[in-house]
Amino acid sequence: MKKLCILAVLLGIASGNAWADEREAEPGIQLAILLDTSGSMSGLIHQARAELWKVVNELIFSRRQGKLPYLQIALYEYGNSGLSAESGYIRQCVPLTDDLDRVSEELFSLTTNGGDEHCPQVIQVATEDLAWSAREGTLKLIYIAGNETFHQGPVPASDALAAAKARGIVVNTVHCAGGEDTGWREAASLADGEFISIDQNEQVLHIDAPQDEEIAKLGVELNRTYLAYGSQGQQSQLRQQAQDDNGEQAAPGSSVQRAVCKANGLYNNEAWDLCDGLVAGIVDLKDIAEEDLPEEMQAMSPEERQAYVDLKLAERAEIQARINGLNAERVAYVTEKRAELSPENTLGEALIQTVRGQAEARGYSFE
Repeated sequence: MKKLCILAVLLGIASGNAWADEREAEPGIQLAILLDTSGSMSGLIHQARAELWKVVNELIFSRRQGKLPYLQIALYEYGNSGLSAESGYIRQCVPLTDDLDRVSEELFSLTTNGGDEHCPQVIQVATEDLAWSAREGTLKLIYIAGNETFHQGPVPASDALAAAKARGIVVNTVHCAGGEDTGWREAASLADGEFISIDQNEQVLHIDAPQDEEIAKLGVELNRTYLAYGSQGQQSQLRQQAQDDNGEQAAPGSSVQRAVCKANGLYNNEAWDLCDGLVAGIVDLKDIAEEDLPEEMQAMSPEERQAYVDLKLAERAEIQARINGLNAERVAYVTEKRAELSPENTLGEALIQTVRGQAEARGYSFE
């Protein structure tokens, strides 16, 4: 167990179960993304898919009182005619969760269909239905992105935004397609947020770097260090592989950003991976039924099982260290090249532009 603790430091894994009471003692970032999925928003969805891991990677270096915060992301879609009118054309895709592969999976399942965009109502639903932390210092953010007038639907914008503000939730508005912002700027000001205008059809920028190919390869190699346990383990491991495939196809560079995320502490699979679960202290090998263990571990003795987990943890630490070393070189290269180009005007950049400042205003630093 001492060896596990040492390896936990190497891995930089944030301890604690997402649903355990002790999570409230840790700093946290809760982020709800509300996406307009009406007929003209396919570009917005593509940007969200392509830039998810880039946004998460922006938070890898965040600290509050010296601690890496936990990260939870929720996802809603609204304005889609395929959803029920009774719901306000609103659907919760994912509640606040630290299972980032699940968030990615849902992003890749979204489709567009023309409809009515009830912006205030989806903000109200997210405010009321999500498990927002009451702990002082938790960064609670809503990002709502869309292109029609903000004041649609049965809920007054002032009511929805006042309710969010009363719970310490900052609402940022992301207006797509330029032109008149039709209430989006005013809405952001009512909940201490920021207004950003983006082009939802702009292609996500990727600067090829010499390190990209090796980083992406190592990200795939990390998967062999995961040991699925429990009734949902195999399904979650398949989801992990599927999101690797989605990252590779989403946009150039997305698989590189995903690999970097997998090498750091915000990518945490303690609910189904033995290594993460044991380091977090939420499972004990001796308490897991033989049939719930990975097949290759079922015939092992208790001592052999522990040695096998230690081996996988060591392999993971080594691969993650290689990814992070290569990424440091990659960031230096890309930063130099990016200085020669115009700034991006995409959803991911909108989040990155604002989240750092809003985090720092609430006592977070970035190392």
